[in-house]
Amino acid sequence: MDLYDELKRNINEQNLCAVATVVSGAENAGAKMLVYPDGRAVGALGNDELQRAVIQDAQRLMIVEKSENLAYGQAEIFIDVFAPKPKLIIFGGVHTAMPLTQFAQALGFHVTVVDGRARFATRERFPTADEIIVAWPDEALAQLKVDSSTYVAILTHDPKFDIPALAALAGTPARYIGSMGSRETRKQHFAELRARGVSDEFLETVHGPIGLDLGARTPEEMALAVMAELVAVRYGRGGGSLSRGMRVEG
Repeated sequence: MDLYDELKRNINEQNLCAVATVVSGAENAGAKMLVYPDGRAVGALGNDELQRAVIQDAQRLMIVEKSENLAYGQAEIFIDVFAPKPKLIIFGGVHTAMPLTQFAQALGFHVTVVDGRARFATRERFPTADEIIVAWPDEALAQLKVDSSTYVAILTHDPKFDIPALAALAGTPARYIGSMGSRETRKQHFAELRARGVSDEFLETVHGPIGLDLGARTPEEMALAVMAELVAVRYGRGGGSLSRGMRVEG
């Protein structure tokens, strides 16, 4: 019951976790183990070697939010991933942010819009946003939970917002961080961030220019490109064309 109680708590608190269950092929059929993204586990499945292998696979499946039935020798184990509702934090209440909010909510994201300029972060501009925060990025992040189910889109294209946002996000487990701006802007911002002590390891994870290369021109098209990249990252895909390299026999 301790395992079930902990699983229930994690679901209620929207924490990513997975439950591995021995389905067949072992004497301890029905045994369960609760696994966290950092490798911590509650419960036991059997020998240490089996548990280490299951934990590694559970961590891999949690990254792509996928449940799967796997074989370990004679043992068959079902790894059931419990993923929280994904969260999108948008920095900058600009035109692109409006359709991006709508697209993200249609795909099940909880959307928070952040802008230090009160005239941009309004209910008139974002009537459906789950949360609107009028604050500077570092102030907003201090009151938001950033975890492995968090996606961040920085759309301000302004160093007064971009640099504090990226500096505050460094070291967080955010699943995706994308920043709008040209490659030259990115280069300038990264130089400033390095001067502030932000590591190259973190900067290499920042997607920029943000979004997939769709040739987007309008705010709606740019929002679509950003959302497409978010979905690709969420499911561990590269975002390329499905038809690339395929031949049609005829």
